[in-house]
Amino acid sequence: MKQIEQRLPLPPFNMETALQKVQLAEDAWNSQDPERISKAYSIDTEWRNRTDFINGREEVVAFLKLKWQKELNYKLKKELWGFRENRIAVRFEYEYKDVHGQWWRAYGNENWEFDENGLMQKRYASINDLAIDQMNRKFI
Repeated sequence: MKQIEQRLPLPPFNMETALQKVQLAEDAWNSQDPERISKAYSIDTEWRNRTDFINGREEVVAFLKLKWQKELNYKLKKELWGFRENRIAVRFEYEYKDVHGQWWRAYGNENWEFDENGLMQKRYASINDLAIDQMNRKFI
């Protein structure tokens, strides 16, 4: 018998479970472990990340590995913006240093849609980057 993959908490979300889902995502992304992160997404997940279109867990892992080769000293903070049934919206900001030593702060919004097993099946991210001086970092 095949075991069903689930990622708690499951939809429909309430305030408590939506906040939990956001914190779990923040913790996973801050681990910078592409395999760990990919397990929160459905096998056939669909992403739009800036101008990249990513389909499926394998592409998620490849995308994240490449991301953290370019975005060093990555630190992320997510905040719940809203939720309804199986959808969550978040705002976020993160900081990183590029391979040339320039620090950046990225700001954005994500819209998430989950399947009945709590796996994220859709993730749409809009992100803007701002060059910052190291002394202006928020996340140390």
